[in-house]
Order: sequence, then C-alpha cells, then structure tokens
Amino acid sequence: MTEGFGVRLRERVGERGALCVGVDPSPHLIESFEREDSVESLEYVALRLVEAATQTASCVKPQVAFFERYGARGYGVLERVIREARAGGLLVIADAKRGDIGSSNEGYAEAWLGENSPLASDAVTVSPYLGVNSLQPFVERTGTGRGLFVLAATSNPEGRSLQGARTAEGPRVFDEVLAAVARWNEPSPSVGNVGVVLGASAPRGEFSPRQVRGPILVPGVGAQGGALDQVGRLLEGVEKGTVIVSLSRALVEGGTTPRQLATTAARWRDALAESL
Repeated sequence: MTEGFGVRLRERVGERGALCVGVDPSPHLIESFEREDSVESLEYVALRLVEAATQTASCVKPQVAFFERYGARGYGVLERVIREARAGGLLVIADAKRGDIGSSNEGYAEAWLGENSPLASDAVTVSPYLGVNSLQPFVERTGTGRGLFVLAATSNPEGRSLQGARTAEGPRVFDEVLAAVARWNEPSPSVGNVGVVLGASAPRGEFSPRQVRGPILVPGVGAQGGALDQVGRLLEGVEKGTVIVSLSRALVEGGTTPRQLATTAARWRDALAESL
C-alpha cells in the first residue's frame, strides 16, 4: 500500500523540522538577489532557495504564479525545481490554488497530482470557494499517496469577509471548510492526507484545527506580519509534526548568498522547533 502524504509529511517534519521554504521568485525577490527579472534569474533564485531548503527544511512550496508568468519556459523551470527538490529529499507542495468544477478539476488534479504529469507534486493547494464538494477529483487522488491543502482561513485581510461569513445554517464558512476536511480524513487510522491552510493571523474558529486530523500549512509569518506566538495559540493541541510554516521573503533578510540563506533558514527552523 502507498504510504499516505500525511504520514510522510509527519515523518519528514520529525526528521527536518517544520520549516517549509516558499519558492516565490517574484520580481521583487529576484531584485533582492541583485539580478534583473528574467527567466534565467527566475531559475537562479528558485534553485538557490531549493538548495537552502535541502539543508534546513522538510518541504518547499513553489508559488506557481511566478513561474507561470514566463509561459512554457517558466513551467520548464518549475519542472526542474520539482526534480531538484525531490532529489534533495524534500516534499513538494505546488502552491497553485486551483479550484473549479467537474472536468476542469479533473484536469487540474491530473496536472498536479497525476503520476505521469511532469508537474506532479507531493501535494497541491486548492480553493474550496466554488463549493467544497467540487474538490472531489483532488480528494480521490489522495489515495495514491498525494496530498491536498485546502484554503480555509487565509492571512490576507480581503478574504475575511467571505471566509468569516455565516452560512444559512449558522457556522462560519471557514469552519465549514475545516469540518469538511475532517470528514475526508475520518477513514485514515493516522494523520490524513487532506490538510488545510490557516494563516498565522487567522481568527480562532468554532471548529478546532486539532479536529481536522490532517496537515496544517501556515503562511503569513515573518514579512507578512504574523508571529510565531500567534501560530502557537491558533494551533494549540494540534498533533505534533503535522504543522508546517511557510516562509519566503523572511529568508532573504539575512543576505542571499548560499551560506546566508542556509543560516537564516536554520535560524527559523530552530525557532519553529521551540514554538510548535
């Protein structure tokens, strides 16, 4: 039987810590490496971040948008990033935030989780806001050892009015998302393969994250203003080894040489070990 993504992630976090390196080669981040924005610089920066992650992190999370802006050449770089990360013992979470209906989701699921796809990743981020049950094509593929991270309560202020709205039945929307993910994970005897995205500054909901019984991806720490003590309070009681914290811009604050990147990442990894 194929080992589930949730179990593999927990084992990797136990070995390497809870840091997830965000591979987000935006024009601004590329500029911090003193390079002009080009597909060559995109590749250079992305691979430097992967290199730092192999020494300090359990996984990487490439932000697909920054590769997509270069079309086929950008996707070629992303394919290399996925290969290099895997060769370095890292799990790969494609930050694609896909989410549609019917056959469109079938196509997205095959692209990001299909065994024969050049973009196949260990997990992918998905949006439930066309209906949680529309994500079923992705959920079905978690039985092959792949994983999902479903957007629940994100860090961006613009999302709060929608995510925190009350449904007709009473619960808030993001609590309904958490409850749906918990149901998908019920058959698993251990940690499930379907996780959620909870921003570091997300409000505390009525449905406890520890009931999700799946991995939890936390963005919004560091440059986005979230603090580690917020994460600790938000995720109190969650099973150890199931939380990963994504950092990108904060990793270049100490410099962009390979040694500087690795040193900054190691500092964050150690801080996470003390906080989670």
